[in-house]
Amino acid sequence: MASTTSTSTDRINIAIDGPAGAGKSTIARRVAERLSYVYVDTGAMYRAATWYFGQRGIEPEDEEKLLQMLPDLVIELIPEPDGQRVVINGQDATDEIRSIKVNAKVSRYAQVEGLRSRLVALQRQMALRKGVVMDGRDIGTTVLPDAEVKVFMTASVEERARRRFNEMKEQDQITMEQLIQDMARRDRLDQEREISPLRQAEDAVLLDTTNLNLEEVVNVIISMCRSFVRVRE
Repeated sequence: MASTTSTSTDRINIAIDGPAGAGKSTIARRVAERLSYVYVDTGAMYRAATWYFGQRGIEPEDEEKLLQMLPDLVIELIPEPDGQRVVINGQDATDEIRSIKVNAKVSRYAQVEGLRSRLVALQRQMALRKGVVMDGRDIGTTVLPDAEVKVFMTASVEERARRRFNEMKEQDQITMEQLIQDMARRDRLDQEREISPLRQAEDAVLLDTTNLNLEEVVNVIISMCRSFVRVRE
C-alpha cells in the first residue's frame, strides 16, 4: 500500500492511549510509517527506567535514591526496519525491557512523580515540531492534551493476554492464566494511580481492537487523520 505523506503545513500530533497489551506500540509504529511521522514509544521509556533502576537494586519505594540517580539515566529510542531499539546508557536493552520482571514492576515505577515529570518533559519536547505518533497511558490526557487526533485503544483482557503471550513465549516460561492475572492487576494499578491514571480523554475516540486485525486498526486511525486535515483545510 502506498505511503501517505504529509507537508510541513498539515503535520499533526497523534496520541494513542490504552491498557497494556492493546497493541498500541505496533499500531503507533505502523501509523507513523504510513504518514512518514516520528514514532515515540513512551511505554518503552518507562520500561527502560524500570530496568535501569532494577539493575541497580533501587526499588520504586526508595524515591529519594531513585531521584538522585535519575539525572544519570540516558534513554535512546533508535528506529529500526523491524521495530525500535532501546539503548540505556549505551547498552542495548531492547529485549530485556520486555521481560516478566520488568512487566511486574513498571507500573510501580511509573507512579514515581519525579520520574514521570522528567519523562513527560522529554516526550513533550519530542512533539514540539509536530508530526509525532505517541502511545502510552496518559498521552491524550496529560502529555499531549492538545494532540489533534486522540485514540483510546482497548481489547478484552483475554485478547490482550494472548497477544502478549505470543510476544513473550520465546523469552520466558509463562502461562496464559498468569498473563491474564498480570494484565488485570496492571490495569488496576494504572487506573488507580494518583498521578496521570489511565483513562480515556474526553475528546478521544474509543477503538476496541478485539476483533480487528493490525491493518484494519491502522486504516481506521489513518482515516481519522485524513479527516482531521480535510476538515481543518
